[in-house]
Amino acid sequence: MESNTKWWTLGVVCIAVFMLLLDVTVVNVALPDIQKDLGSSFSDLQWVVDAYALTLAAFLLTFGSLADLVGRRLVFVLGLGVFSAASLTCGLSTTPLMLNLARAVQGVGGACMYACSLALIAGAFPPRERATAFGVFGGTIGAAVAVGPLIGGAITQGIGWEWVFFINVPIGVGAILASFRFVGESRDPRSGHIDITGFATFSTALFLLVFALVRGNAEGWGSPLIVTFLIAAAVLLVAFVAIEWRSRDPMFDLQLFRNRSFTGAAIVGWTLSASMFSMFLYLTLYIQNVLGYSPLEAGVRFLPTTLLSFFVAPIAGRLAGRVIPIRVLLGVGMLFVSVGMLLQAGLNAHSHWTHFLPGFICGGFGVGMINPPLATTQVGVVPPQRSGMASGIGNTFRQVGIATGIAGLGAIFQHAVATKTVAALHGATGLHVPGSRLSSGQVAPVLHALPAAQRPRFAEAFHTGFAGAMNEVLVIAAIVAFVGALAGFALVRAEDFVHAEAGAPAAEPVAA
Repeated sequence: MESNTKWWTLGVVCIAVFMLLLDVTVVNVALPDIQKDLGSSFSDLQWVVDAYALTLAAFLLTFGSLADLVGRRLVFVLGLGVFSAASLTCGLSTTPLMLNLARAVQGVGGACMYACSLALIAGAFPPRERATAFGVFGGTIGAAVAVGPLIGGAITQGIGWEWVFFINVPIGVGAILASFRFVGESRDPRSGHIDITGFATFSTALFLLVFALVRGNAEGWGSPLIVTFLIAAAVLLVAFVAIEWRSRDPMFDLQLFRNRSFTGAAIVGWTLSASMFSMFLYLTLYIQNVLGYSPLEAGVRFLPTTLLSFFVAPIAGRLAGRVIPIRVLLGVGMLFVSVGMLLQAGLNAHSHWTHFLPGFICGGFGVGMINPPLATTQVGVVPPQRSGMASGIGNTFRQVGIATGIAGLGAIFQHAVATKTVAALHGATGLHVPGSRLSSGQVAPVLHALPAAQRPRFAEAFHTGFAGAMNEVLVIAAIVAFVGALAGFALVRAEDFVHAEAGAPAAEPVAA
């Protein structure tokens, strides 16, 4: 019975994590349909992704501490319930605000589940079998990233974007029942306390920063609201650092960053998310709204990236540290991502989706090289008893990278697409250019409102402007990724790795 219980535990945890990570990738492909049905603005679309990533990042470490105190299964099941209820609300949403609020709650539930996942597996399996269990867990994460765009496209095109969320409900209910039946409870009251002040300053600072970046173009970068939010975000981040530095038992141990390799891994994780994974939103808008592909067709076109990363990752994991130094894999992998972004640039008004193919292949190869050694580095350069916090901080950096990357690139993109479209019109009179519609690629209403004779010229100018704006953010994303490559090469050192004690948890796979 004990053997069955441990495999049931692994199955339930993998299903839950597959579901929460799938909701990072499947939603991207559904965004154009969400936009059309709910009348979403470009900012609304950014929040569909950012609201989820923000709350997932903000609550991850806090719920890890809470689970140790009150019970890991309890927090895990609570997360499943919150995630399932929020998913139902997402699918029933009738306004962008309702959807984005539900997405934020969904991220809270996801943080509950993800914070407990590795601890539940480690508690169910004896030390000698944990490597196998964590390998299955890592494969689940890779599979979620690999098939996410395709599943999202098939569901959106076949039965509607709402079912991207509805499908979580029966899966979540089944996982809750299985958890109560097969998953054992565990806790560790010695682990500390809930860092309320740290959580409050960190999460509020992140929200204010992302809000200012998302709304900066609409409100004006010099407006009192945006300036106040940016200053408040900076002040709160400084306060957060001070609080964590002075705390005897911090949720975010800044002492870990004294280790060069840990800092390098954190930078690599952030830059990977802020560059390549943040670009998926804009690539989806271009492929569907500009090139006119359906959700399923768009999902198929992302497969060169996602499948290649899935198949390269196990090879990189076997080579990491044994055949090839980890810093080489991280640095070269991020270099591949940077080059992949540059290869996708160079768009013009007449580009086809095949223009992206070399960059998709290069980027997918890079991601596959990065993920396993990145996970190994995050927990391998700290004492085994600190591995839980180290992996939590690493995953927090990944989610913060997605949130800030989408917001920051979006601020540049939204301004560039309107400016470049206007420039392409060469001073034509009588043509109103609504920036929010141009940024999201939804220009059909604009075209219908124009006289028939002006539509071809406007469509040509729009394609030129959108392609030009894509080129700008792709180059910026390439620079961000290149910074990650430098960090991987320069900061990660073999001598920083510590030897895990017998029975210590294996390296935690890192979510995309």
